[in-house]
Amino acid sequence: MSKLFVSLDLSPSRAFAVWQRNLKVWSRLAIPSLLGNLADPLIYLLGLGLGLGALLPQVQGVTYISFLATGTVAFSTMNAATFEALYSGFARAHQQKTWEAIMNAPLSLDDVLIGEVLWAATKSLFSGAAILLVITVFGLASWQHALMALPLVLLTGLCFAGIGFIATSLAPGYDFFMYWFTLFISPMAMLCGVFFPLEQLPSFVQGAALVLPLGHAIGAIRPLLLHGELAGVWLHVLVLLAYALSGVAIARVLMRRRLLR
Repeated sequence: MSKLFVSLDLSPSRAFAVWQRNLKVWSRLAIPSLLGNLADPLIYLLGLGLGLGALLPQVQGVTYISFLATGTVAFSTMNAATFEALYSGFARAHQQKTWEAIMNAPLSLDDVLIGEVLWAATKSLFSGAAILLVITVFGLASWQHALMALPLVLLTGLCFAGIGFIATSLAPGYDFFMYWFTLFISPMAMLCGVFFPLEQLPSFVQGAALVLPLGHAIGAIRPLLLHGELAGVWLHVLVLLAYALSGVAIARVLMRRRLLR
């Protein structure tokens, strides 16, 4: 068992090479990829924000579409990082054997994993930035606050990329990811305040939202976009960072056991 916990064999330049390789592959389909990442959150934003929002009074002192839009930034970021870590990550690690091919060069598993996590976070940053651009064009947030939110979007992406690669390291096939979304991702979207305030939920559910990473992502991003508030943001940042580091550490152990046994 101790063989699983070997010292970190990581070079930033080699990890960057993995990130750069994925960027080059993605750039060939960049526009369809971005449109795909935008479609789902925009449907929620326009369908619920304009449709349901017309029937609702203000929520937490703002219009419902403004409330929903700020939650959608975190929601979209989570989805983009998760899809990349799960489906694309699984394909490269297990189906296409891309990771094994890369490790025939002078790169380690740690280089590949960190490069993949950084790439998944980068893709989520593209998705979150696109949503931020849309809501600033619609006048739902100021561009100054949107720019300030970008580091939080990237951190949210790192968090869910790290966690996502745990599922990728355990998955026997693509069908496994349905359980991940059904039991983990979808409940967070319902319980962490994307679509409605946490105050509307029972106290025990509100407590659960304080533990789940999406709750902290929304807790950091929404006040900043709506009011320019940064009070308490460091607690959310520390929790997201802890999730990201823990996720990568666990995924590293599991991937090493699966690929290097």
